[in-house]
Amino acid sequence: MSPPDDTFDTLPRRSFLRIAGLTGAGWVVSTAGLTLVEGGVGKLFMPVNDRLDALLLKPHKLVPEFPVSAIEPAALLENTFRFVPRIDHAAFRLTIDGAVNKPLSLDLTALQQMPLTSMVIRHVCVEGWAAIVQWGGVRLSDLIQLAQPKAEARYVYFQSADGYYESWDLASVLHPQTLLAYQMNGAPLPTKNGAPLRLASPIKLGYKQSKWVAGITLASELSQQTGYWEDQGYEWFAGL
Repeated sequence: MSPPDDTFDTLPRRSFLRIAGLTGAGWVVSTAGLTLVEGGVGKLFMPVNDRLDALLLKPHKLVPEFPVSAIEPAALLENTFRFVPRIDHAAFRLTIDGAVNKPLSLDLTALQQMPLTSMVIRHVCVEGWAAIVQWGGVRLSDLIQLAQPKAEARYVYFQSADGYYESWDLASVLHPQTLLAYQMNGAPLPTKNGAPLRLASPIKLGYKQSKWVAGITLASELSQQTGYWEDQGYEWFAGL
């Protein structure tokens, strides 16, 4: 399969329109005030626009990747939420809990003993810049399978060591190119880029790809807080 052109101008039309704020469901309805609320109890379902966007997701279709020669080491900007946390890698443990039958607490050695998946993809920021990066790590679908999600699980929350929080739909989490990465461009993931673990995926905008991930929680519905930027008006689904 030939790789796509690596210029920003050749992004899929749907991706370009999303960055411009004009994506699929956004043409149909305005995002303001269109969150669906379960009768009187304050539990949130997927916003209407995001529900429509989710219909465009093909959970098992791979996004074309780039050759290693296309990597742009200097193009990935180092956005920081509050601060770069200091994490003791030897004591670090990733927890997976919530709507699962087998909660997990895994150290980095256990994670790195799982099958390694490497991919060269485009990282797209909502601010309008993009970078081609090689990520290496564990497929999130492998981790979720180990935790044995319950039938009612529909969403996944990610908690980061710096206080950042994010949520995804379960189908996007299970996409075969959604990784919990511990490598970048063939080397150990730098602390400034999210070490020891960060999300990496070609199907979501950059603000969905949390750094310094320490906790994963499966849930049957969205809470009042869906994500740091989403709670300030950004799109929740944020797919490419």
